[in-house]
Amino acid sequence: MDAPTREYVERYLPEDAVIAAARARGVELGCVPIGSGGGAALRFLAAALQAKAVVEIGTGAGVGALYLLGGMPAAGVLTSIDVAPEHQRAARVAFAEAGIAVSRTRLIMGQALEVLPRLTDGAYDLVFVDAAKSEYPKYLAEGVRLLRPGGVIAFDNVLWHGRVVDPAHRDPDTTAMRDVARAVREDDRLVPVILPLGDGLLVAAKVG
Repeated sequence: MDAPTREYVERYLPEDAVIAAARARGVELGCVPIGSGGGAALRFLAAALQAKAVVEIGTGAGVGALYLLGGMPAAGVLTSIDVAPEHQRAARVAFAEAGIAVSRTRLIMGQALEVLPRLTDGAYDLVFVDAAKSEYPKYLAEGVRLLRPGGVIAFDNVLWHGRVVDPAHRDPDTTAMRDVARAVREDDRLVPVILPLGDGLLVAAKVG
């Protein structure tokens, strides 16, 4: 995709002031949020699934959560996990600015791989992953367990700045992106697609 076309896609749905402010806080904190195109895809998925129960791995400053909540029904609850308290404080500011009821979000501070096993099997409509890249393959195993049949798991940054297509890049993060993409493709329980939005969004539906 050439640069003008990519810019058109990313700017197709302009961000509102609340998301823009949350994005700026994320940049200040050093937790780069999902791009506007990927965020729009999350909102679409949440709306298409009528997702009432969503898990987000990596709260960041709340940008991804705002998009997810924007597509979820009013009774939907987002569970978001992050290891950094300052990230979740920033997310709470964003939620307040957006007028989101406190009852619609459950923020859990801790290591995702320690928190996820405590969540209920098959109880979630959508799982979104945007956290430690080297742990993506482990998040996949937990995420698929949490999904109901027909639920969707989504991974941000799967193109990893173009490094995944260059075999010369063998660092742990790039390797993990390749590994999770391969594992999703080879899993008979999943129907996947990579959307070339932002830094790449890998989406897979759970069947059966």
